[in-house]
Amino acid sequence: RAFCVAVDVRKGSPTAGQWHGLELSEENKLMVWAPGGFARGFCALSDWVEVQYKCTGLYNPAAEVSIRWDDPNIGIAWPAGEWSLSEKDRKARTLEDWLASPEAEKLPYTS
Repeated sequence: RAFCVAVDVRKGSPTAGQWHGLELSEENKLMVWAPGGFARGFCALSDWVEVQYKCTGLYNPAAEVSIRWDDPNIGIAWPAGEWSLSEKDRKARTLEDWLASPEAEKLPYTS
């Protein structure tokens, strides 16, 4: 089981900073679709979790960016628990910092 989240991180989007999350499991057989310009993340709700991403482009680790999982301006209601964070997640930037960066200009958003 995993709690999966998608956050709109497109600069200028009227829904920037809004998130949607739901629990996915082998039992409920749900999937999440997050379009380009949305940050994605998850937390494990069981001892063993496998998460697979299907992408519309080739994976480019040099272009990977992390947004803080606990950014108060997003306010994701993560399930209660003790978290084991990756180094990348510990160093992630806030949504505000991301939106102020030149990289944010490259995401697709048309008003």
